[in-house]
Amino acid sequence: MFRIWGRLIKNNHLLKDVVVSPEGKDMSRTAKVYKSVEMICEEFDLAVPIWHDNNNNEFIKHSMTRFYPVSFLEAVDFDYLEIKVIEEDHIWE
Repeated sequence: MFRIWGRLIKNNHLLKDVVVSPEGKDMSRTAKVYKSVEMICEEFDLAVPIWHDNNNNEFIKHSMTRFYPVSFLEAVDFDYLEIKVIEEDHIWE
């Protein structure tokens, strides 16, 4: 199972959080991450953020990243959206 935790943070306080798990065993890890971000944004009623180079690099190194207001095309009322992989698929599944 592949699961990602999404959190909206403002002034170091958790506003909302959700855990999502995209369906599809034949999806690549990248496709699962992008689908998870879409699912999280849908849950929080947000537009999908723009992935910048720093988001890609941070996600590759740490399996987590933060999207700041500059990543969104609309005005947002939080400091950042953080996504973090909390469970990876295993090869033997």
